[in-house]
Amino acid sequence: MKKIKLCISALLLLGSGVLLAQGGMDAYRFSQIDVNGSARSISMGGAFGALGGDMSAMSHNPAGIGIYRSSEIQTTININSSNAESNWTGLNNNVRRTKVGFDNLSYVGYFPTANDRGIKGWNIGIAYNKIKDFNRSYRAVGRPLFSMADYVASNASNAYGKNGGIPEKDLILTNSYDPYNNRHLDGQWLSILGYESGFFGAKYNFPDVSDVYHSAFGQWKGSTWTPYSPDNTTLRVGESGSINEYNFTVATNISDFLFLGANLGITTIDYRMSSWYNEEFGSTDYLILGNTLETNGTGYSINIGAIVRPIDQLRLGVAYNSPKWYVLTDRFNAFGESYVASDKESPLMRESIPNNSFAEYNLQSPGRWIFSAAGIIGNMALVSLDYELTSYHNMLLSDRDFNRGVYQFDNDIIKQDFKVAQTLKAGAELKITPRFAIRGGFVWQQTPMEKHLINNDVVVYTAGTIPHFTTSNCANYYTAGLGYRFTPNFYMDLAYVYRIQKEKLYPFSSTSSDWYYPEFHLEPVHSEPANVSVKTTRVALTLGYKF
Repeated sequence: MKKIKLCISALLLLGSGVLLAQGGMDAYRFSQIDVNGSARSISMGGAFGALGGDMSAMSHNPAGIGIYRSSEIQTTININSSNAESNWTGLNNNVRRTKVGFDNLSYVGYFPTANDRGIKGWNIGIAYNKIKDFNRSYRAVGRPLFSMADYVASNASNAYGKNGGIPEKDLILTNSYDPYNNRHLDGQWLSILGYESGFFGAKYNFPDVSDVYHSAFGQWKGSTWTPYSPDNTTLRVGESGSINEYNFTVATNISDFLFLGANLGITTIDYRMSSWYNEEFGSTDYLILGNTLETNGTGYSINIGAIVRPIDQLRLGVAYNSPKWYVLTDRFNAFGESYVASDKESPLMRESIPNNSFAEYNLQSPGRWIFSAAGIIGNMALVSLDYELTSYHNMLLSDRDFNRGVYQFDNDIIKQDFKVAQTLKAGAELKITPRFAIRGGFVWQQTPMEKHLINNDVVVYTAGTIPHFTTSNCANYYTAGLGYRFTPNFYMDLAYVYRIQKEKLYPFSSTSSDWYYPEFHLEPVHSEPANVSVKTTRVALTLGYKF
């Protein structure tokens, strides 16, 4: 109950500039990264923290480009295919999506000093890397017990906690009053949209009560309102866009023993989401909720690292990747529609939120430590291992003036719902001939979500009018690849990646057991998730030239 009161207080304090403020799930979305970079790096699971000698190292351990003894340029393209299989209340569905992408363009310049000892050379690197690809679609079809209308009515009935729900007069859109401009309803746009779209309302209200609501889909049985469960429910979500990083790196080689590097990363986010939610009741009645979201922005980060080579056969690495400090803008659109045949006055109702609704905010993504080791077996083979720690509980939201106060509740929830996550990367390479090599790797990526968040045992607060969210379990990557040198200068690498992750897709959050009005026959809403298995395959091709 304390958590609910805090949220209500925070919502009442927010002004219109942050009326569509973000939460922990949004911060997490933009804090994830994929196994990325060149085909050689990808095929070995990205375990290049100690190996170096690959341009992908710039975004992990920048000391890695200090290994270079010549200048080099390379580029990478890939084909990415995702398959999302869902099971919702026993009904199965799957969606496939394929896209061709351009993932990498890098240059390293080598400048020797002619010294036999001390600083033997300087390396300068410039790279573009796609570090996160959002392109995927999923579709869930099921028969859940509770309706979206139950959830929205519950939110409207409990908007102010012990002080009650939203009075009906505050939800009615008229020529002289716009509830979307009522600062006391900041954070309650889904309740407004649901009311104006006929999900709940006065015709289905309890007698002589103006702020306790229930679904429009149901019937009176004596003095008790009995809500209907949907006969069929469909949720479709499509995501696209990417997070791209531009690295500017300097590294040095000290006596072939110590390699040091640092870089500045400039990151851009381009994310788009559209969702369609539909419930059917009987042969005629239905409910629809549609949402679109577009997020754009830029950020910067600083990475530093070191590699030590105590003997020719061993390399040890350590690196710190700072948080990425983003300035972001979200743009929203949403509409609702319902049809209730028993409502003879206005069976069909539609409403949209105001055009050009947006939110501006800052995000600090988590920092990351990388510890690495690699073994070199002559000119024939190598093995490598990276261990990463990412502090997701340190994600932070603030307004454009870097004031965290308006996001204090969200930041507190982030610390409760997220933790430090581990990632383990392993890779190996074997040269069959001096020109031809085979590679393989594996990545285990721990989920940063606490168990209570994964299972929706707590109320999950989402942004604006978008009620659905996804929680994730651990992800596993299986990688393989080939490399061939046509000449001492020109080479080609090919990589294959298979990634699998199990997720839970919730159409809306469950509500707290404290949200219960027995005198009005209202119960807490329980959200039944769709179990989703996301399988992604990627084929990457890198072409490179040394000079």
